[in-house]
Amino acid sequence: MDTEEIELDTSGRNVVDVTDRALAFCRTRGDGLLNVFAPHATAGVALMETGSGSEPDLVAALEALLPRDDRYRHSHGSTGHGADHLVPVLVSPSLVVPVRDGRPLLGTWQSIVLVDLNADNPRRRLRFSFLAG
Repeated sequence: MDTEEIELDTSGRNVVDVTDRALAFCRTRGDGLLNVFAPHATAGVALMETGSGSEPDLVAALEALLPRDDRYRHSHGSTGHGADHLVPVLVSPSLVVPVRDGRPLLGTWQSIVLVDLNADNPRRRLRFSFLAG
């Protein structure tokens, strides 16, 4: 399995489009499966349409489900940080995309995004792995 890790800064951004990075990773790899994994307890990855208002809608939906207040037992960090630890339950920390001829077979409006509501830690890693088919 071929793996590459990238670093991201999520300062001021809760949804970060990493599609171009995934395309670059897959470009020379033929047919197989791309796995995208966020090795964090407070972030996830998703497929979604970007640039049409979906990003703030996703953040608003997650914040409605996971209010940022002091109700959480997990209480270190900023107020509501316990909610951050529940994000990967709702937005999986990994996803798999089929790849043909070095190109992820994404739908017309699908982008690969990192979802991170945790303002306490903007330094993130994302791991791309390729399993040849």
